[in-house]
Amino acid sequence: MDQNKKTGLFSEFAPVSTKEWEEKILEDLKGADYEKKLVWNTIEGLKIRPYYRAEDLENLSYVKALPAQYPFVRGKKVKDNNWIIRQDFEYENPTEANTKALNAIKKGADAVGFNAREIHDEAQLKQLLEGIDVAKTPVNFIHSKNYLALYRHFVSLLNKSAHKAVDAKGSMNFDPLGYFLLYGKFYITADDNYNEAVELLNAAREVTPEFRIINLNGQHFHNAGANIVQELAFALAQGNEYLATLTERGLSVDDLAPRMQFTIAVGSNYFLEIAKLRAVKMLWTKIVEQYKPQSAESMKMNIHAVTSGWNKSVYDPHVNLLRTTTEAMAAAIAGVDSMTVEPFDTTYKKTNEFSSRIARNQQIVLKNEAWFSKVADAAAGSYYIENITDAIADATWKLFVKMEEAGGFVKSVETGFIKEEIEKTCQKRDMDIAMRKQVFVGVNQYPNLQERMLSKIEPTARLSDLGGLRPYRGMQAFEALRMSVENHETKGFTIPVVYLFTYGNLAMRKARATFATNFFGCAGYQIREAPAIKNLEDGIEKALASKAEIIVFCSSDEEYTEMIPAAKAIREKAAGTQVVVAGNPKDIMGQLNEAGVGHYIHMRTNALDSLQRFNDVLGIA
Repeated sequence: MDQNKKTGLFSEFAPVSTKEWEEKILEDLKGADYEKKLVWNTIEGLKIRPYYRAEDLENLSYVKALPAQYPFVRGKKVKDNNWIIRQDFEYENPTEANTKALNAIKKGADAVGFNAREIHDEAQLKQLLEGIDVAKTPVNFIHSKNYLALYRHFVSLLNKSAHKAVDAKGSMNFDPLGYFLLYGKFYITADDNYNEAVELLNAAREVTPEFRIINLNGQHFHNAGANIVQELAFALAQGNEYLATLTERGLSVDDLAPRMQFTIAVGSNYFLEIAKLRAVKMLWTKIVEQYKPQSAESMKMNIHAVTSGWNKSVYDPHVNLLRTTTEAMAAAIAGVDSMTVEPFDTTYKKTNEFSSRIARNQQIVLKNEAWFSKVADAAAGSYYIENITDAIADATWKLFVKMEEAGGFVKSVETGFIKEEIEKTCQKRDMDIAMRKQVFVGVNQYPNLQERMLSKIEPTARLSDLGGLRPYRGMQAFEALRMSVENHETKGFTIPVVYLFTYGNLAMRKARATFATNFFGCAGYQIREAPAIKNLEDGIEKALASKAEIIVFCSSDEEYTEMIPAAKAIREKAAGTQVVVAGNPKDIMGQLNEAGVGHYIHMRTNALDSLQRFNDVLGIA
């Protein structure tokens, strides 16, 4: 081998400049619009380019920082990426919750969360925490009517037990601003709640220094339909409101910030969710820094991640397992402190041992089999993730500043700004779902045609007296549509039959039959495909014999001209039957309409609106 010759990887290839790449892309596009074809315009208004290069990192100063170094975009872990696996028990009574919690701890949970709303005295609390070592297993109180009384019971109980209060780990979901956001009122009054916060934080500093008191429920914004920029900006504004108000009441930022925890929902948009969690850590550092902390530790954000509720389905619920796995992976890579994976069946019933075990094991597998807990900030240096981290941070900061200039978080709730901004995003999202631009497998695309879910639903009363921001699920409208069909069946009616009249070109008729199956399957209708037909007359005869309420022509645009007599025959012999064409044959649409075709379904059809009109025509309330 020639010793003078370079032996590095790709050393034989000349470097390619960005200009050359762009020229080649434009050549391959052959005149097509670069922005429309290759640039992803997200719902947040971000423009995500098709590729990024090393040069795109040159102006990102934080990229050079190591983990646990300012501005903490890379988190606070150095040796590994370990996080706390947490499981919550919201609906059980104290005895049942304790039994389930001990079982969860035995089988891999590192922390537990309890609904303490019905805990009125120390005896009940003791029953709830029996057998749990609060120094080893963080205990989190999710709900309470009186957090100050609960905290006092908690400390008193620990002082009477073998456990030391000073070693207790966990958190309280004390969040009067989050309560104000949802209900339009404080736990008591704003002044009372701030005084309560001061008392709790002062007590915690001396008595339970590792116990977090204030929890900022950022998941409220996500689960109400907010986009990434909105949920971060609103959560940060909420956090800043606590900092500003409580430091004015005598607390130092060093006493306050480390006792605050952010609960943030994580959605399925994998790379953006990783970038979101990295960006929010950097921005929180920037906010806390303005309060002149004495310790850099005060600028490190405490994040508890929860899998999204907005994108979970009642139909085909096992797909939720895929969604939560993606979400858990994103949260782990982004370096959260703790995580709750919600069981896949929480959308329609109280979870059982099976679904709870699967949710717990998803995290255990990520840790012990996929080794996600081994490398701190594995996304660091990725041209793509670093750039979208910066883009999210920039857009979030602009919205945050806008809110602060308008009076801050409370003012933004009172004026309706937060709610209105989220509703604008929801309108866009709902339209994308209705048009099936955003696909939810099993609900608005690729439905399980045999599935019945109405009888499996176990209603639970949650947040029924909300007066402010309301959580919802993106798939609710499609699910309500399909459940109305199931309900129609329970009243003694048959589910509507859709007959696929396939004819002509094999490839086109198969493609359009598949499209029609997915389309009408989203409403839960019965789908029947035409058997082999000898000719058009035979096809007409079999279509009429099907007695179907809806007959869908599935062929090529060119051959729909040949099917005009079929439409006329069906109209004459089965006047009540809905004749539908799969496709958008504009050139002959007038002739088809005159022949009796009443509907067209294609990629640009508003599926939700169209299916609702079919339900109305068929008498399904």
